Amino acid sequence: MIWRIIIGAVICVIGFYMVKKPEMALDFIGPIDFAERNVSSGSQSFYKLIGIIVIAVGFMVITNLYGDVIMWFAKFFVGGKK
Repeated sequence: MIWRIIIGAVICVIGFYMVKKPEMALDFIGPIDFAERNVSSGSQSFYKLIGIIVIAVGFMVITNLYGDVIMWFAKFFVGGKK
């Protein structure tokens, strides 16, 4: 249980820095051509969006909800019983 909290907190911190300083992610990973063409502010806004998603995943790991979310996506895309 404690490892889940620690790993989730590390994931949240990574996502926070992606939102706070997208230049750091841009220097580390590089520009994304898709984002440069289709997003108004380019790769920096795209990295901020990815950072928000990473933070959400970190909180799902901390609260142990990631399994429920994966099952919901599987039922949604496969069309299982509701």
